[in-house]
Amino acid sequence: MSGEAGGLLAGKVALIVGASSGIGAGAARVFAAQGAVVVLAARRGERLRELAGELEGSGARAGFRVVDVRSAVEVRCAVEFVVERYGRLDVAFNNAGVGLERSPMHLLGDDAYEAVMDTNVRGVWNCMRSEITAMLACGGGAIVNTSSVGGLVASSAGAPYIASKHAVIGLTKAAAVEYAGQGIRVNAVAPGLTRSEMVEHWLADPDARQRAFGSAPQRRAAEPEEVAQAAAWLCSDRAGFVTGTTLSVDGGRTAW
Repeated sequence: MSGEAGGLLAGKVALIVGASSGIGAGAARVFAAQGAVVVLAARRGERLRELAGELEGSGARAGFRVVDVRSAVEVRCAVEFVVERYGRLDVAFNNAGVGLERSPMHLLGDDAYEAVMDTNVRGVWNCMRSEITAMLACGGGAIVNTSSVGGLVASSAGAPYIASKHAVIGLTKAAAVEYAGQGIRVNAVAPGLTRSEMVEHWLADPDARQRAFGSAPQRRAAEPEEVAQAAAWLCSDRAGFVTGTTLSVDGGRTAW
């Protein structure tokens, strides 16, 4: 998987947050294949080490940093690490997030709201503040945040998660408007059902699988790399006039 000389992200330095599995790991592979130098960040250090080794074994340049996005200090140190090691930060994909056990709102515990918001919203807030600081010093860049179809439409029994993903879109729009004149583009992707460890476990239940695919026009889940390809395009110069948008990668789910 050596980087493509003429790839979408050739020569760019990319930070991928939430890179230890799922869409984040898919993005690490896609961004590297598209020519980027990639720095992987997440809480699970051993996963990051293995993935960075895989990428380097395929000819890519890769590094990693263990980060909890709930900590502004840890995020700032990770961004500083990227700039110190590679000279700049061109691209950031903020993909760290947590789900929530589905339950009616009135039955959720007192800490359910904070548990989701701290990672899904505060994490994006922490990441963007440090990334934008670095990009302003480097002359610009591109940021993509991971929202969800849950940031565009609602469903039952998941209120804190849905609220958090709507908030990610709001932060994305606000930052896009604020920094458009300074060479920084900020967009979001809104994935639908996407294969991951958690989703595969859930889809093992035939009833859950039928419900999930019944609401998906393509009758399947996305592969992580399919979402990552959309993020790579938004981060690339080919999307130079695209900012403040949320790109649905949901197989038509929100078209219904």
